[in-house]
Amino acid sequence: MDKREAQAALLSLGYDMGETGPKKDGVDGDWGKTSKTVCAIFQRGRGLAAMGELTPATIKALLAAVAAKNDGAGQPGAGAQLPSDWLPPARISRVIVHWTAGNHRASQLDRSHYHILIEYDAKLIRGIPSIAMNDAGGVSPGYAAHTLNCNTGSIGVSLCCMAGAIESPFNPGKAPMTREQWAALPPVIAALCRRYDIPVTPRTVLSHAEVQGTLGIKQRQKWDVSRLAFDPIVIGAAACGSLMRAAVSRLL
Repeated sequence: MDKREAQAALLSLGYDMGETGPKKDGVDGDWGKTSKTVCAIFQRGRGLAAMGELTPATIKALLAAVAAKNDGAGQPGAGAQLPSDWLPPARISRVIVHWTAGNHRASQLDRSHYHILIEYDAKLIRGIPSIAMNDAGGVSPGYAAHTLNCNTGSIGVSLCCMAGAIESPFNPGKAPMTREQWAALPPVIAALCRRYDIPVTPRTVLSHAEVQGTLGIKQRQKWDVSRLAFDPIVIGAAACGSLMRAAVSRLL
């Protein structure tokens, strides 16, 4: 398996490889920053050393993952990242993305507010409330209270980051969002969209910062996610949200 084949394998497993190459899908044979980041996420999920390099053990794991997908032994694409018991039956209409405004590891408080959290190194953490508690038919006691007046039928996904961040002038604080977290986000959202039949639109897959403007539900000056600490050129909730939805759509 060469680098181009490895990129194609990761793409087939539901990872966002970027927009380079002839088909603008990230398959270009250049093992650059995006490929290394995605490879490290794959390695971490398989219990391998997350070096981002195409090692023999990584190639073996990639071949096994693709074979399992093709044989129907595993879930296709992005769904392979989330255990089935994280995805109970529920009526869900949207996914809302946040940052915790905390440190890079999920605290007990963080876990009480969100269904799924992504730590700085792309490790996925299950929140305390079940997704079923936020059913569209009405929330249950102990539900994930992640968005003001918009928790019913909403899954809360949060990146563990941005403690002490300041919106203007922008300062990402002591725990800035990492590229690894952002890269791990689209496969998680895509898995949720597959499971709960959620279309990818600005009203159904959005960040907390987009809720007030898009859904008309007043929030308390929330600006997550309207900046990417690792890419300061991207500014504003709409810009970040559009990038996020485009990446999720490519996986579906």
